This record gives sequence, C-alpha cells and structure tokens, in this order.
Amino acid sequence: MSRARAVVFAYHDVGVRCLKTLISAGFEIPLVVTVGDDPREAHWYASVAATAADYGLTVIAPAQASDSQLERALGELQPDFIFSFYYRSLLGAPLLRAARRGALNMHGSLLPKYRGRAPVNWAILSGERETGATLHYMVERADAGDIVDQLAVPILQDDDAREVFAKVTVAAETILARSLPALLAGTAARRPQPLVPGQYFGRREPRDGCIDWSRPAPEIHNLVRAVAPPFPGAFAQVAGERWQIHRTRVSARRAPAGVGVRLFAADGECHIACADGGVLTLRAAADARGAIDLAALARQLAAPVPLA
Repeated sequence: MSRARAVVFAYHDVGVRCLKTLISAGFEIPLVVTVGDDPREAHWYASVAATAADYGLTVIAPAQASDSQLERALGELQPDFIFSFYYRSLLGAPLLRAARRGALNMHGSLLPKYRGRAPVNWAILSGERETGATLHYMVERADAGDIVDQLAVPILQDDDAREVFAKVTVAAETILARSLPALLAGTAARRPQPLVPGQYFGRREPRDGCIDWSRPAPEIHNLVRAVAPPFPGAFAQVAGERWQIHRTRVSARRAPAGVGVRLFAADGECHIACADGGVLTLRAAADARGAIDLAALARQLAAPVPLA
C-alpha cells in the first residue's frame, strides 16, 4: 500500500514537532516549504529547515520560489494533503486545491478565538486562563475553515508567552498525531466555525510593549508576561531611564489611596503602586547597562519615586 503524500509548509517549534509527527506516522514528504528567519527577531525556536535537512527532505524558502512556481510544483507532486504548521503566509486557493484529500492548518489558539497573528501573546494579554491548539481545514480566509480537533492547555497566572507556547506546541503535536488515522481514513470530523466580528488579531510590534501605568496592575502584569523575552519586552520610563520590565508578580499589597503611581521598596523588594491601588512586585528588569540588581536598588531607595 502506498504511503500518503504530504507537502508541508512550516516554521517555528510547532512546525518542527508537527513535521516530525508526520515523519513518524510514515508520510511521504516530497517538499517542505519554510520561511527565512527575520533578523529583527530573537531566534529562540527550533529550525524547520535544519530538521528537514536532517531527514534528507527537500526544503525551500519563499525567496526560492514564486507562487506560480509553487503551484506548478504542487501540481506535479499531487500531494494527498497539504499541511501548514505555523507558516507565516496564507496559502492561496490554487495551492489549497492541489491537495487531493485536504489542506489543513495548525493554529495556536482555541478557534474561533484569537484568529490571526500572535495568538498566544494576545491570549495572555487578554487575561485568558486557557488557550490551546486547533487543527482545521484551510479556506481562503485565515483560520476560518472547519475544525477537525482542538486541545486546551492552561495559562497560569504568572506564565509568560514562551512557557505557554511550549504547552501549545505539545498540544499541537498531540492533536495532529491523534487526528491522522481519521484523516487517512476519510472519517475526520469537520465542525464549522462561526465567524464573529472582533475575533481576528494582528501582528504585534515592539512599540506595543509600552506600559501605561494608568492601567490596573493585573493588565500591566499581563502585558509584561505576554511580551517577555525572547519577545521584544515591555518597557517604560522609570526614574528618568527607559527600563525593560521582564517579569512582575501581582502582589497582595494595596497602595494607599491618592499616592499616585510610584516605585517603592518594601521587604527587600522593589514594587510599583499602580493607578488602581494594586501593586506589582518587580522580579526582573533591565536598563541600557543590562540587568538591574533589584535587591540592591531596594536597599538604596530611601523614598518612593513617582512614575509618569
């Protein structure tokens, strides 16, 4: 019996783990399409290109082939399936039609929530207590096709984006592995998604990490962990300097009414009193010189420092 043939469009950790899942399941993979690394980003994730090369697979990046060339290549390869695993571009209708048995995408949220870009970061920023991965059929509109399977993962109150992304990666691998038998048998579930306004989210830019100290403490904490390194990070002016705020914790303390937003020291730690009276404990921060010794700063702070 011939093996199922799949062309894979993939990037990032989800791309690597799902590609390995297909290999382990015995798929024939005549082509892997990935994207070049963005020099503006920290490359903390695994390489699809290196993984494909390690398995002796043919791998190309977009600069090596136009859409029309890809269409011709897929027409010649006649894949049973096309899979997109965290690939960074939408696949057009001509490419999707090349899959004889289906074109499917793995998305890093519990669709229909958080369609679009950076779903893990947006879920944390919004204060969600869970997210997950969704395997769905691809249509021309992003993240809108019928759902095959989903798996939820928890978002703990101090989880940052990298920690949640690791959980989503495991969820993606799990649901792909358990969905493959039904996909091959032609019995996989297809649950339509409702299209509701406000469910699409765009790419986040480094400037979006600017902290607004007038916001409630939990919202600031969510921003900090949503963009914590290796993402661009949250930042603010503190004592006349630009600080990168890498890690915070919502404190049980409450600030006295009317004192304003301020940096203060207590019990050997640095804290920020926020506009809602909530308090954030600073756990990691940096300035232009590097990591800030917050314990030493706490010993030096003789009086609270107002923050803009």
